Amino acid sequence: MDEVFKALADPTRRSLLDELFREDGQTLGMLEARLPMTRFGVMKHLKQLEEAGLVVSKKRGREKLHFLNAVPIRLLHDRWVSKYAEPWAAALSGLKHSLEDRTMEKVFEIYIKTTPERLWLAITDTEMRRKYNFGAVVTSTFKAGSRYEGVGGGNLIFEGENLEVDPPRRLVQSFHAVWGEDVKAEGTSRVTWEITAVGDSCRLVVTHDQLREGANEQLYGGWPMVLSGLKTLLETGEILTTPGSLRWLGAQ
Repeated sequence: MDEVFKALADPTRRSLLDELFREDGQTLGMLEARLPMTRFGVMKHLKQLEEAGLVVSKKRGREKLHFLNAVPIRLLHDRWVSKYAEPWAAALSGLKHSLEDRTMEKVFEIYIKTTPERLWLAITDTEMRRKYNFGAVVTSTFKAGSRYEGVGGGNLIFEGENLEVDPPRRLVQSFHAVWGEDVKAEGTSRVTWEITAVGDSCRLVVTHDQLREGANEQLYGGWPMVLSGLKTLLETGEILTTPGSLRWLGAQ
């Protein structure tokens, strides 16, 4: 959390986050053209934002694109806002709006102290996933080409196909939300889970793409909460007190 607070304390770095809010997935050159500083200066600030986990970079051909990552802000919210709600709420409200941008691609990154095998199990095991994924009962054989579905309250809420399955490293799925007519009309998008071992921990990157420009934010807005709950479950064995986990507790 110290890295996140330090990164957010600088007005230039906040400006970079604002630029990524306005248009996610920008190159270094695009960001340099929008800020009154040298290319080296932009690179330096981007590096600090990446180290804090607030920005995630991904290669696209010869280009390196930068994406706003909402997960550290979700963790900050869970650690502080829930404890000191009123004093912090106003300060974070503007940043919250920035994290609700609608783009064609959303990228979320989180580090979890666990093994790739245990993380893969938490993503694919029905009972473990229920504890942090809004109580959804997700079932599948998790074989390439197989179907998966998520059921909540006895009703189908999302479904799709496992496009690529490479345990415990990579899972690519089509995603179709059906919990309401508004999200059902958005059609099918894609979710990619990528696990990389880093020392005694794992780097998990979830990319939700193939979204319609201006797509309903319900499709991707819950990811920071889900991933925060996943991290808490694997590192502490406890259930995070957010709607993503409390819905499972309520069902118990």
